[in-house]
Amino acid sequence: MRSPSHLVTLLLLVCPATVLAQTHPETASLARRLKQGAEPGHRVQAARVLGESEDPEALPPLCAALEDPSGEVRAAAAGALEKLGELGGVECLEARKDEPDAAAKAARSSALKSLRELKARAPKFYVMLGEVKDTTGTLPPELVKATEARMRRKLTQMGAWLAPAKEGEAAAKAVLRKHKLQGYRLVAEIRPGPSEGLTLSVMWQQYPGNRLLGSAQVEASGGEPYELLAALAPGAVEEAVGSFK
Repeated sequence: MRSPSHLVTLLLLVCPATVLAQTHPETASLARRLKQGAEPGHRVQAARVLGESEDPEALPPLCAALEDPSGEVRAAAAGALEKLGELGGVECLEARKDEPDAAAKAARSSALKSLRELKARAPKFYVMLGEVKDTTGTLPPELVKATEARMRRKLTQMGAWLAPAKEGEAAAKAVLRKHKLQGYRLVAEIRPGPSEGLTLSVMWQQYPGNRLLGSAQVEASGGEPYELLAALAPGAVEEAVGSFK
């Protein structure tokens, strides 16, 4: 059984003490600009930056922007959804089937094609990601959920097919047989780290079943919780996936 104790210390800039948001403040600021910006050009720029953010939380404001009064903004939002690569974008793009603006319609078609291809990509492994646990007792629930979303995003990027919650053993085994995949269960916990930082611990088990296959932890300090967890979530997934056979 592989049981590494990899410690990855990420030195991050400390944000000003006035920053109180526990989800990523840049994403929140861009979402507000995309929704409330007085000029279409400002909203277009906000959409483009959100598309490049690699933040799953950018999905809802970009989907909402597909209904913007400006065709230019709607086109930018569709292009940003393609760039973001979140599979949840398929549903909101499909809902905008009566897009009247030619440029926005073309951007929507391109984004749908790209995301559908990503969704249909042959998986490399099958993963059940459990609910991320906060053992510090200090983090807002939405930040813990955002960490789980970042882990899901990274797993998808690395070729995982994610198992649905509460999937039965028979259903899981049927998927594995049909697609000739190995199944893994990831169990993650957020723990206090050194130097007032955070640790994200992850164990991987056989799935279905619970035979322990390995574990690792990544650590970060020197920043706000949202910064630390934004860096730790993909790092923990990389540690786990690196051990999959």
